[in-house]
Amino acid sequence: MSLTILYVEDNRLVSEAVRDLLEAEGWSVHSCADGNSGMNRIAGGCAYDLLVFDNDLPGASGIELTRYARSLPRYRGTPIIMVSATDCRADARSAGVNLFLSKPEDIHTLLEALRRLTE
Repeated sequence: MSLTILYVEDNRLVSEAVRDLLEAEGWSVHSCADGNSGMNRIAGGCAYDLLVFDNDLPGASGIELTRYARSLPRYRGTPIIMVSATDCRADARSAGVNLFLSKPEDIHTLLEALRRLTE
């Protein structure tokens, strides 16, 4: 299955590693390094199959991005994964995140979780 993924992460090394991992699966990954760019991508014309956000971002946080995405009809049912070093699991869930992964310990489960959410 071919997926188009929006990935918002401000740490360049983490972003590149995760993007490479996802692209190795044949998926198209659009990366942003800050919340405001992520917000613009969500508002734009591209339809993403999956949204992956860090929470601690310059500009808008991952929780703000999640709330914004969930406010748009086309993203109400789109899976959203938050990968964050900050323990904001409860806030992320109430904002509409489908799955919260802790960085760095849960990062190895990202591919499995992604496949599960998009089947």
